[in-house]
Amino acid sequence: MNTATATISRPHGETVMQILGAVALVHLLNDLTQAMLPSIYPMLKAEFGLSFTQVGLITLTFQCTASLLQPWIGLYTDKRPMPFLLPMGMVATLVGVLMMSFASTFPALLVSAALIGVGSSTFHPEASRVARAASGGRFGFAQSLFQVGGNAGSALGPVLAAAVIIGRGQGNIAWFALLVLAAIVVLVYVSRWHSHHLAQPKKAAAAPVSPLPKSQVYGAMTVLALLVFSKYIYMSSLTSYYTFYLIDKFGVSVANAQMYLFLFLAAVAAGTFMGGPIGDRIGRKRVIWISILGAAPFTLALPYVGLFWTAVLTVIIGFVISSAFSAIVVFAQELMPGKVGMVAGIFFGLMFGVSGIGAAAMGHIADVSGIAYVYKLCSYLPLLGILTVLLPHIEQQKH
Repeated sequence: MNTATATISRPHGETVMQILGAVALVHLLNDLTQAMLPSIYPMLKAEFGLSFTQVGLITLTFQCTASLLQPWIGLYTDKRPMPFLLPMGMVATLVGVLMMSFASTFPALLVSAALIGVGSSTFHPEASRVARAASGGRFGFAQSLFQVGGNAGSALGPVLAAAVIIGRGQGNIAWFALLVLAAIVVLVYVSRWHSHHLAQPKKAAAAPVSPLPKSQVYGAMTVLALLVFSKYIYMSSLTSYYTFYLIDKFGVSVANAQMYLFLFLAAVAAGTFMGGPIGDRIGRKRVIWISILGAAPFTLALPYVGLFWTAVLTVIIGFVISSAFSAIVVFAQELMPGKVGMVAGIFFGLMFGVSGIGAAAMGHIADVSGIAYVYKLCSYLPLLGILTVLLPHIEQQKH
C-alpha cells in the first residue's frame, strides 16, 4: 500500500530502466505467446474441423480467464503485495502451451487456452504495478514502455508462428514453452527487486485522495470503460479475423496473410510507444481524443478498398488507435490514487474480456453473414470516441 501511495505523487526519484526493460521484455514474451494462438487458428480450424463460432469460443475462453481474475488480483495485492506472484502465474502459461501442443480434442484446446489466460491474468496487473513503481514519476512513459513490449510481442507472434508452427504441425507449439521459461527466469529477478523495493522505508505520506468527488470518478471510469469497449472490439476484429478476411476477400496465402497481420501489429506497437510520452507532455485526454475518434475515417473506409489500401489503412488504424490505452490506464490511476493494481486489473481485464466477447460474437456473425460484413459493422465503433468530451480535466486541476 505504501508503494502505491508513494508512486501516486508527482515525479520523484530515478527511473529504474533495467526493471522497466525487464517487465517490457516479459510483456513481449507473454504477449508473443498469446499472439501465437490466433495465428494458428487457420491450422486448428482445418485440423479439428472447427466453425468460425468455435474459433471465437477459443478466444472467448482465453479472454475470460485472462480478464475475470485481473481486477481481484490487483485489488488483493494493493492491500497485500505478493511480488513472487509474477513468476508463479507464468507457470500456468507454461502448462497451457505444453498442453496445446498435444491437445487432441476441442475441449482440450479450450482448457489449454484457459490456462494461458490464467497466466496473463496474474501478469498484467502486477507487472503494471512494478512499472509504475520503477517509473520515477514518469508514469505515461513507464506504462507505454511496458505496453509496447506487449504490442511488440503481439506483432512478432504471427511471424514466429508462421516460421515455427504453420505447415509443421501442432507439436511445434511446444517450442514456445522455451520463451515462457525465459519469462519465468526474468520475473524471478523482477520479483526480487520489487520485494526489496517494498521493504525500503517510505516517507510518511497523506492518504491518497482523488481529485474529484466519487460520483464524477465513477462517471469518468464508465466513460473510459466505454472507450476501451469501442477500441478493443474493433482491435479484436483485426487480431482474430484479419487473416481470414484477407484470404476470403483477396485470396492471399496463409503465410502472406500473417505478414499483413504483422504489419498491423507492428503499427500497434509503434502507436502504443508514442501514446504514453505524448500524454505526459500534452495531456492524456487529448491523446484519447486523437486516438479513438481519429481512427474513425480510416475504419469507415477499410471495407471498401483493395488489397494495397487495406494494408495501408490497417497500418494507419493500428498506429492511431493503439496510442490510447496507456493514456487511459494512467488517467484512471490518477482518478483512483492508491489503487494502482486494481485499476490496472480492471482495464487490462476489460481489454481481454471485451476482446473475447467481441471475437465470439464476430465469429458467429462471420458464420451467418460472411467475414466481410464483420468489418462493415465494426467500422462505426471508433465513433464512440466522441464520449471523450465527457471526461474531466483532472490534469488541469493538479496544478
